[in-house]
Amino acid sequence: MKNNFQCSKYKGACTIVVMVLALFSGCVAQEKAEKPNIIYILADDLGYAELGCYGQELIETPHLDKLANSGMRFTQHYSGAPVCAPSRCVLLTGQHSGHAYIRGNDEWGSRGDVWDFAKAVDDPNLEGQRPIPDNIPTIGNILQQAGYKTAVVGKWGLGAPLTDGIPNNRGFDFFYGYNCQRQAHTLYPKHLWKNKEKVWLNNELVVPGTKLDKRADPKAQESYAKYFQKDYAPKLMQDEVLGFIEQNQNSPFFIYYATPLTHAPLQVPREYIEKYVEKFGDEEPYMGNKGYFPARYPRATYAAMVSYLDVQVGEIVEKLKVLGLYENTLIMFSSDNGPTYNGGTDSPYFDSAKPFKSERGRGKGYTHEGGIRVPMIASWHKMIEPGSTSDLISAFWDVLPTLAEVAGVEAPANIDGISFLPELLNRGEQKEHEFLYWEFPAYHGQQAIRMGDWKGIRKNIFKGNLEIELYNLANDPREEKNVASENPEIIERMTYLLKHEHTSASLDRFKIEQLGDVKSTKSE
Repeated sequence: MKNNFQCSKYKGACTIVVMVLALFSGCVAQEKAEKPNIIYILADDLGYAELGCYGQELIETPHLDKLANSGMRFTQHYSGAPVCAPSRCVLLTGQHSGHAYIRGNDEWGSRGDVWDFAKAVDDPNLEGQRPIPDNIPTIGNILQQAGYKTAVVGKWGLGAPLTDGIPNNRGFDFFYGYNCQRQAHTLYPKHLWKNKEKVWLNNELVVPGTKLDKRADPKAQESYAKYFQKDYAPKLMQDEVLGFIEQNQNSPFFIYYATPLTHAPLQVPREYIEKYVEKFGDEEPYMGNKGYFPARYPRATYAAMVSYLDVQVGEIVEKLKVLGLYENTLIMFSSDNGPTYNGGTDSPYFDSAKPFKSERGRGKGYTHEGGIRVPMIASWHKMIEPGSTSDLISAFWDVLPTLAEVAGVEAPANIDGISFLPELLNRGEQKEHEFLYWEFPAYHGQQAIRMGDWKGIRKNIFKGNLEIELYNLANDPREEKNVASENPEIIERMTYLLKHEHTSASLDRFKIEQLGDVKSTKSE
């Protein structure tokens, strides 16, 4: 009787509580549903003009072209640096390379024989790159705080195994792929990493740079059989991306898909190559070098790698549509730097950075437009105007504040980026950069600055050169006519900015003594 009496006595109050809880739960569910999913796809060494929607004429990219038609195509977007690791550090931290912790590729050689590929396969202490410190927040950290499930799939390069710098310690709930950039020099690797566990694949160890057998006929396709094995890393990564989407479809998620495509080596399933062999005809084999495998049809294989990536983007879009997630997902696509000059990729043949130059000295590794101007596509159903084009001057360090604003959270105060969400949505006032700044303590030492139509470059800093080359990109996009002597006031302003934006790097490896940096005596 007592229990019945109490239920009767408090029946009205219980009903009210239940109604309030239901209302609260509904609000939470609605808020969760309104937070968009975010997928950021980062290609590797893909040139500005290697997609059809950016003017490519030889390589077919129908899915990425369709993605561009469904959203916005940026024409003046820049990477964080002209090579892998520093560009990714800038992307993930929102700090340009004059402030970022990682400013160049750093294999952390003090650990031992890190360049011995086979040894590193067996010993994780020799894998990976120097880690980002844990006091520097990443996009992953920020979106985790906003309630997102976060994943990085692909190539990491910002913290070796067995260190605090692995993705799971840097803001990502899930990781699958290469921890180490060097290990990514084969797309049929012996192992990958899944979170903190090493996953052995059904492949034999073939060390990058392995030549054809001495008696092999370089014109015979079967001579290249050992470079094609069973477990193709980009396929395994794609499976993990699609699985993560499905597993997290009921909560907001963020995927940083750092695919190893289209970085050399030239490896892709043969059926993709055959299509381009028919299209391009016969060609001379690429015989490889100390870091990359030979390829029977190098141009056809490179084009096939781009197309393979294109198909994967199409699969992601289709997966989102099947699960009913497409309308609430922001998809972004870009590349970590310009097209490479090695591994048999032949960027000049494809005019990979058109209208900019793409040959060695102008593409990857250099702060000319071909090395840092990259494609960038953003698609978000009913939020971004289909088929729109933006000439906003923007860069990788703008991505963090943009995604923070998308997620409804504050970005860190000490970043260099500006959110371009107003540009994406065509709402409100879009703030613009007075300038963009790069420094690169490699390839003889470089600094660069973009200020309106003006582009200033310092090269060969390590050799003591501090002269600034000046180009007007509006009428000289290929940076062929140095007009520094005709514009002393522009040079004066750039000289000030190049000095002001450079801070001495935390690591001796990235310090530039010619700019006044003082190296420590301790070993790194």
